[in-house]
Amino acid sequence: MDEGFREAVLRVVRSVPAGKVTTYGEVAILAGRPNHARQVGAILYGLRDSEVDDVPWQRVINAGGGISTYKVGSGELQVALLRSEGEEVTDDRVDLRRYRWLGEVDRG
Repeated sequence: MDEGFREAVLRVVRSVPAGKVTTYGEVAILAGRPNHARQVGAILYGLRDSEVDDVPWQRVINAGGGISTYKVGSGELQVALLRSEGEEVTDDRVDLRRYRWLGEVDRG
């Protein structure tokens, strides 16, 4: 995998504030590779143990507002982490109209 794209994805995900979510596709766009949502998912799935606490992977959801299931079982950990940050999760979905982040990426 392209290391530059991986680093761009991690930079974008680190920029998503607590209490907000974004989608795999939006991360791909902000990282400079539209139509690479699946690769974003693969990058987050493959986070190194040393990165898990530094990269808020739980804030990235699918385009329909659904919870991914990559990290644990059927998404229980992701739901718990999002709820702890203040998002409402109902039926494994987050209301993108309310919680979507489309903000600026910290490039520093």
